[in-house]
Amino acid sequence: MPYEEAKRWAEGDQRASHYEDTLEDAKAQKARDEKLQKVVRAQDMPWEQSRHGKLKHMVNERTNARVKTLDVYMQELPAGGRSGKHRHMWEEYIFVLEGRGYDLHWDVDVEMADTYSWKVGEAKRYDWQAGDAILIPVNTIHQHVNADPAKPARFISAQNRIYKAMGFNDLEQLEDAP
Repeated sequence: MPYEEAKRWAEGDQRASHYEDTLEDAKAQKARDEKLQKVVRAQDMPWEQSRHGKLKHMVNERTNARVKTLDVYMQELPAGGRSGKHRHMWEEYIFVLEGRGYDLHWDVDVEMADTYSWKVGEAKRYDWQAGDAILIPVNTIHQHVNADPAKPARFISAQNRIYKAMGFNDLEQLEDAP
């Protein structure tokens, strides 16, 4: 019988209050946001010696701040040092505060069938110095190298955490910082 499936939408007797719950949560979120800081003090930004290197976490989902979509950290590369090598599903913007060096970027082609498969290209070198911005595309394997044997380099990294919120927290550490 034609259009029989059109009658099926009315089946079922379960009830819910999803919309009303969402309205209540929106009101509660405003109250929660009022308690979060709009200024994060330097002493409230923790340092971490991570597999990627020395990081100062400025803003992320664990910070008591009114920032919903950004993860921002400062990274310090020791004189002549380098970061770990990794890739992630999200874009990254880096602003070089001090020092000089270069990035190595490996473009990655991703195929998604039943599982991910990766095809990694050749490394490309991008030189940078204080005042430069480095843009790292989605899924690019990358590593930062301080070319100055006498002075550290520092930069700020900003990433949009929307990919993580959507379930794509696809961070892979390929090589640790020394």
